[in-house]
Amino acid sequence: MTSLHENFIAACRHSMHCGRAMAMRGLVTASALALAGCLAGTGSGGGATDPVAVENPVVFVKRPLLFDEDNGMLIGDNLAEPAEFRPGARLYLKGRAAPEAPSEDITSRAFPDGATYDVKDLSVSFDGTRVVFAMRAPEIDGADEEDQPTWNLWEYDLTANSLTRLISSDVTAEEGQDIAPAYLPDGRIVFASTRQRASRAILLDEGKPQYAALDEEREVPAFVLHVLDPDIETINQITFNQSHDLDPLVQDDGTIVFSRWDNAGQTANNGFNLYRVNPDGTGLTYLYGRHSHDSVSGNTSVEYLRPRLTDSGAILTQLRPLETDNFSAIPATVNIAEFVEADLAIDGSPGSGQTPLVGGLSLGDEISLSGNYGSISPLLDGSNRYLVSWSPCRLRLTGGDGTIVNCTSERVASGNYESAQPAYGLWLLDPGAGTQRPIEPADEGQQFDEAVLVRQQSLPDFIPEAQYSGEDGTRADNGFGVIEIRSVYDLDGADISPRGIAQTADPGQFPPDNLPRRFLRIEKPVSIPGEEVRDFDNTAFGRSQAQSMREIVGYVPIEPDGSVRVRVPANVAFAISVLDEEGQRIGPRHQNWLNLTPGETVTCNGCHNPNSDVPHGRPDASPASVYDGAPTTGIPFPNTDSTLFTDMGETMAETWARVNDTRVLGSDLVYEDQWTDPALATPGQSFTLSYAGLETQAPIRPECEVEWARACRIVINYEQHIHPLWDLPRQVEVNAVLTDVTCTGCHTNTDAGVDRIPDGQLDLTDGASDQEPDHFKAYRELLVNDNRQILEGGLLVDEQRETGEFLRDEEGNLILDPPETGEPIPILEPVNVAATMSVNGARASNEFFDLFRSGGAHEGYLSPDELRLLSEWLDIGGQYYNNPFDAPAD
Repeated sequence: MTSLHENFIAACRHSMHCGRAMAMRGLVTASALALAGCLAGTGSGGGATDPVAVENPVVFVKRPLLFDEDNGMLIGDNLAEPAEFRPGARLYLKGRAAPEAPSEDITSRAFPDGATYDVKDLSVSFDGTRVVFAMRAPEIDGADEEDQPTWNLWEYDLTANSLTRLISSDVTAEEGQDIAPAYLPDGRIVFASTRQRASRAILLDEGKPQYAALDEEREVPAFVLHVLDPDIETINQITFNQSHDLDPLVQDDGTIVFSRWDNAGQTANNGFNLYRVNPDGTGLTYLYGRHSHDSVSGNTSVEYLRPRLTDSGAILTQLRPLETDNFSAIPATVNIAEFVEADLAIDGSPGSGQTPLVGGLSLGDEISLSGNYGSISPLLDGSNRYLVSWSPCRLRLTGGDGTIVNCTSERVASGNYESAQPAYGLWLLDPGAGTQRPIEPADEGQQFDEAVLVRQQSLPDFIPEAQYSGEDGTRADNGFGVIEIRSVYDLDGADISPRGIAQTADPGQFPPDNLPRRFLRIEKPVSIPGEEVRDFDNTAFGRSQAQSMREIVGYVPIEPDGSVRVRVPANVAFAISVLDEEGQRIGPRHQNWLNLTPGETVTCNGCHNPNSDVPHGRPDASPASVYDGAPTTGIPFPNTDSTLFTDMGETMAETWARVNDTRVLGSDLVYEDQWTDPALATPGQSFTLSYAGLETQAPIRPECEVEWARACRIVINYEQHIHPLWDLPRQVEVNAVLTDVTCTGCHTNTDAGVDRIPDGQLDLTDGASDQEPDHFKAYRELLVNDNRQILEGGLLVDEQRETGEFLRDEEGNLILDPPETGEPIPILEPVNVAATMSVNGARASNEFFDLFRSGGAHEGYLSPDELRLLSEWLDIGGQYYNNPFDAPAD
């Protein structure tokens, strides 16, 4: 496609008219039509009539460019702030896609004359008679931010020339920010919103007030997908991401493709990727882009945004940075049917799943001689053409008088020019023919954007809401779904069990007590409120904010073959962790949010290493299962209980669920060998790690210890649940003598009022930290590197060591002590002491836990239940608070 722009630029340079216009008035001002003439003359067809473009109306947005009052710089946009208000926009209807066709403002009628409102996110109905969009009313002078108008959904009916807000009630309309609407085949509308309707109801179940949770950057409320029935004005939440879900696209098969901000740490850049979901929220799956954010340029990380259907069936997406000051993107098609990443097919083979629609474009600070593309919309008429918002490349002399000139490679190479503000007009792009024809000429200081052709399209398939019966129906009625894992020993298609999955599961071949993977933990993110709901200091997160706050939903045992089938709360974002017999996480954190709808069952083959190149994350892009399951029907697994008879291919979890019902979560880690036939093999030894064994406060409501329920949560706060362990009176028998081993008896910096060096340089006594007064010093001692201390003159001071360098004066000469005959003065530095624990998890804190294991110096000092509590606290991030309403108000 590079030739399209090379021809255009060459034609304009050699056209006296275009050259004069650009030199005198800038590239696109009054000379817009001249530019259009230059471009039209370079491609096939010139100014020939285009029946499709002429006969169909076009809707588009025109908005003013905004500039910073202090420095005059153009104000760009930030995808992390979808509710941003850019006043002055208008929605226009153009009777036909031709430059001479007049344009009509169709939205200003909704507000008083002269009002400055905003409008965006246009979508045309499948019958071509209506346009739905997001519009925000003008700002209210003097009102606080929370009292300003919200983004609402509006619809324009071309036949009736009527403009209607889709939610009639002012109160309901203002309950959240509603943007990015798209029609479903049955007339309902899927859209992105901060309403978080189902999530707010869950908050009430958890004993918290209802509020819109902030995204994982804790900047603005998170947008997630909802479905509106405009006839009865019902709204249902269908996704539960903790950051934004945006730009839903309804595909021909009725499924919804959208851009999801994976912001929980799954990848280094936490970018926007493409996902798919059914209109009722079932079938949520990752599609494309998670490891492809460097696919355009190694210097500029791109996001996958605003998916659109194309004539070929591929998905068109805009590749652009999270923030931009020129609204520029690279339009590209992605082959989601065959690829999971830009260079990785779903079968794991290399290839190219991504093609730029136009060549020669660049992003970031690099000047693009081919100009800049903003929005892009396929005509979907079989011609493979597009309506585009495009600005030619424009320059301004650095330190000059502000005159705008056209781009040349010589000017760019000189380094004397900087990019000038863009001038986006509307164009009809035909990449195949190499032409780009004007639709709406640019207007200096304005941005033409989001042009969509209004024409009838084929109706997508209708996907009815999932219906459940029997046990699934009962679970749906009670608000549960099911997660099923074929084997946690299946890692990216490789069997990592000790002796092969089938042999490891056979108690006659592998002792159950040696099973390395015992439990599955379900964790959920804590919804963080805005300041108007609960204002607290960031120190509440503790040593690291990377994991925000987390709660534990519950635990379930892993079957001997590594399989799991467990009932989990529906409409709740969650992650999973695989644990050993001590309740410690094995492997890296699962940094990707899952969720189930009521009654839904989600299955996977096994686990994934996030650093692996093996395709993963979607059902058709994962390696085949390495585990065949039961070899026959009607008999038990080898050396197991005869009542647990199998169906061929079943996992142990599936067999157990068929015979005994699906397992449920619990607050305790309970291992009981329910598989081994004692007449054939030695059963594993039962054990329980329970909060009931704690002498300090348990991090769970008492009723949840008795019977786990859907709203039960394990919430661990350092001050309430961890710190009391250190001064709990403890005695152990040493050489037949009962000895006091209370932690603070040795780990203290005073003895009868006299300074002493705490054992292990670890002070676990009460009191605020001198490093961070909002934290107990014991918390900082455990999790933050510190200075080694020694006694000097009976007082504790930081130990110093020589660095090998010496003090010098301003001229670089050594400073001697005494000045004439003395020795150089060494430069000293504190001696560092590494933290005892790590927020990366319990297994990253083995220096601590090894003390309490068999043969360790503190063996028997802490109980297994206490060590379990410490392990799970570290595994979820070692936060200071895990409930924002427990943290002190700021």
